[in-house]
Amino acid sequence: MDIATQSIVGGFADPVFNAQSVFRAVMDAMARPGTMQSLPVFARPPLPLSAGSGAIALALCDNDTPLWLDPTLQASAAVKSWLGFHSGAPEANTPADAHFALIATPAEMMSLDGFSQGTQDYPDRSTTLILQVSDLVSGAPLSLEGPGIESTATIAPAQMPRHFVEQWRQNNQRFPRGVDVILATPDGIACLPRTTRIKTMET
Repeated sequence: MDIATQSIVGGFADPVFNAQSVFRAVMDAMARPGTMQSLPVFARPPLPLSAGSGAIALALCDNDTPLWLDPTLQASAAVKSWLGFHSGAPEANTPADAHFALIATPAEMMSLDGFSQGTQDYPDRSTTLILQVSDLVSGAPLSLEGPGIESTATIAPAQMPRHFVEQWRQNNQRFPRGVDVILATPDGIACLPRTTRIKTMET
């Protein structure tokens, strides 16, 4: 299949219904940090963009939301063409210009402070990061606290950056500025809004 064909196929079969379903899953995951929300396979983007990440991008991105791709995704002309065709989102020149960022290899991700942090007056102008992870159970266990969590929650996303917890602590300190994170797995999504506090757990 050539790039032109790949860019056209694999989008939402029912754009309105599919986008609403994905948006609802993201909002539920943001409201209850660390909980897994199921996400049917609504999109089939070219690899290495995952089905979950692709669906989230199509639901959240449009021609007013610059999108940044990590080097792994940037190297794929098929992925760039597919996202451009189905979402209309312009490519961000730098991570700091992005409203959304797609990260195929989180372990190699740049520091969180390299993305847009928003401003005190407009904290919503920060970057939302969409990280592709294989699962939420095989990584280092993390304890979550904060709004939307009754006491504590535990999550162990795979392939996370080595110094993620320290970077997240700094992210908390920038509140109301700071980034939010969506973790996209093959089975669904979980979210880490900037209000969530994260600690490592002894294993």
